[in-house]
Amino acid sequence: MSIVFVHGVPEAAAIWDPLRRELSRTDVITLSPPGFGAPVPEGFGATADDYLTWLIGELERIGGPIDLVGHDWGGAHVQRVAASRPDLLRSWCTDVAGISDPAYIWHDLARAWQTPGVGEAAVEEMFGAPFDDRVTGLVGFGMTAEAAQACAKAGGPEMARCILALYRSAADPLVFDWGVDLEPAARRPGLVINATEDQFVGGPEFGHRAAVRLDAKEAVLDGLGHWWMTQDPKRGAAALNDFYANLTLD
Repeated sequence: MSIVFVHGVPEAAAIWDPLRRELSRTDVITLSPPGFGAPVPEGFGATADDYLTWLIGELERIGGPIDLVGHDWGGAHVQRVAASRPDLLRSWCTDVAGISDPAYIWHDLARAWQTPGVGEAAVEEMFGAPFDDRVTGLVGFGMTAEAAQACAKAGGPEMARCILALYRSAADPLVFDWGVDLEPAARRPGLVINATEDQFVGGPEFGHRAAVRLDAKEAVLDGLGHWWMTQDPKRGAAALNDFYANLTLD
């Protein structure tokens, strides 16, 4: 049995470190998607489907059953694995379930990345900024200094290319479709992390509706934002510890 964590954009696995120290489990594995703290294999297109295939392959190598936890784009990948390969999982957890709500639209930065020309300029500005400025910006969003430094170090042209390819492969209707795919799936037990101040997922009502629609448990983290796992790792770990302590399978 393993608990496997997958992060998102524009991140590295260090975002999980504070949370890991608070978990009641030691069977922890962190996976870094290609381009986000891990090398990009030759020929890897960095589309949403490519990352789904990558994650399934990693989970098959680890062997199950697995408790799979995803943040940001990692959460979207988790949701798709739960829909398509529930045999690999004991449970799943995501903090972006709200993006599959029919009323959700991508946030402004995502829409910029999806726009030819505008996206290229945006990632050039992001990764062209001085290292210390990028660290300061990430800390301002809620990361620890340690996590921000790791994420800034991982950023560069390769990550920029992957960001553009990933977001451009996932227009608004597709993320809703991924939620629809999960609804009828022979899915495993799920947990929706609902950080109420996360402005990238549309608002807390989106996460709540998704939890109800997917018959998943919901952990409401009042006052926490997108990087809840670094802002209050004790509370985040408590939500996971409680979920696993009460997990039963049909």
